[in-house]
Amino acid sequence: MIVELTEVTQFDQVAALFGEIWSLDVAASPVPAELMCALHLAGSYIAGAYLDSELVGASVAFLDASGGLHSHVTGIRASQRGRGVGLALKLHQRDWALARGITKIHWTYDPLVRRNAHFNLVKLGARPVRYLPDFYGPMAEGDSDRFLVEWSLTSSPPAVSGSDALTVAVPEDIEALRRSDPASARRWRLDVREAVQLAFAEGYTVTGMTPDGSYVLTREAE
Repeated sequence: MIVELTEVTQFDQVAALFGEIWSLDVAASPVPAELMCALHLAGSYIAGAYLDSELVGASVAFLDASGGLHSHVTGIRASQRGRGVGLALKLHQRDWALARGITKIHWTYDPLVRRNAHFNLVKLGARPVRYLPDFYGPMAEGDSDRFLVEWSLTSSPPAVSGSDALTVAVPEDIEALRRSDPASARRWRLDVREAVQLAFAEGYTVTGMTPDGSYVLTREAE
C-alpha cells in the first residue's frame, strides 16, 4: 500500500528507514524528519510504501523551477527490492503529480548502476538530459557522478531516429566491483564520464539501453 505521509511520526520512520538503507545514523538521513516537516508544509511530495503495517519504502520530492517535480530520494528496504515496490512508488508519484497539473518529474541516479539505469530508461521511459560530474562531492564510493533524468508523464519517449548511434557500456555490478576492485571501478567511472560528455558535446542524447546493459546514444542525421 502506498500512502502520502503527513505526520511527524511518519517522517521519523522515513528518516530511520533511509538511515538503514544507506547505513547512516538517523541524524545523517538524506532527508531529516524536520526537513520533511517543512517540505510537507510547502506542498511537496512525501509517500511511504507499507507491507501490512511495516514501512518498507519511501520517496521524497519537491517542486522545481521548471514547473516539474524533482524526486530527491527514493529508498526501498533491501528485503523488499525486486518486488515492485519502487515501481509502485513511482506510479503513485506520477498520479500525484498529474493531479496537480505537473507533467514532468526529474531525478538523479548513478550512471554506473545498471539496474537503476534499466528501471529508469526501460521500465519508466525516463531519459537522461544532463551529465553531472561529482554532483554531491566526494562520497564513500568515490566520485558522485549523476545523470539528471526527465520523465515525461503525458508522452512516450521519442522514437529513436537518425542512423548515427553509439553505445556506452557500464559494468554489470558496479557496487560489487567497488568492494572487490576499487581501482577498476574508478576506471569505469572516468571512462563512462568521458564517453558520455564527449557524446553529449557532439549532439548525442541517451535514447535507450541494449539488452546487455549498454547505453544507446543517438543524434539526428545531418
